[in-house]
Amino acid sequence: MKKQINVVGAVVVRDGAILSAQRSEMMSLPGMWEFPGGKIESGETPEGALVREMQEELLCTITVGKHIETTTHEYEFGIVTLTTFYAELQEGEPQLTEHAEIRWIPAAQLNSVEWAPADVPAVDSIMRDFAA
Repeated sequence: MKKQINVVGAVVVRDGAILSAQRSEMMSLPGMWEFPGGKIESGETPEGALVREMQEELLCTITVGKHIETTTHEYEFGIVTLTTFYAELQEGEPQLTEHAEIRWIPAAQLNSVEWAPADVPAVDSIMRDFAA
């Protein structure tokens, strides 16, 4: 049986653009794009995990907003359940620590990069939200 991995992703919006992170060569799914975040630790809420992960990975503080999507995708290394939330940057500018690149991508152009499969349903929802 494959390992179950529960993760969260932050959809940080600034001036109609979405903070997006490209996975490094050292990570699984290298070169693919994702919403920054990470694993939910035992005893953590998804929202609490997201605040912690953003502080650890991008050295910034966020406020977690509305839930966007929860999706499950089976990869070779395990089954990932990703929960995404809109988030607002509170303090600090996101800084590169683990990813190959971080980029603010206009919502209408999110499909211009290759997203990790678990992130695709959230990308579709965000594009619908911004097109409305």
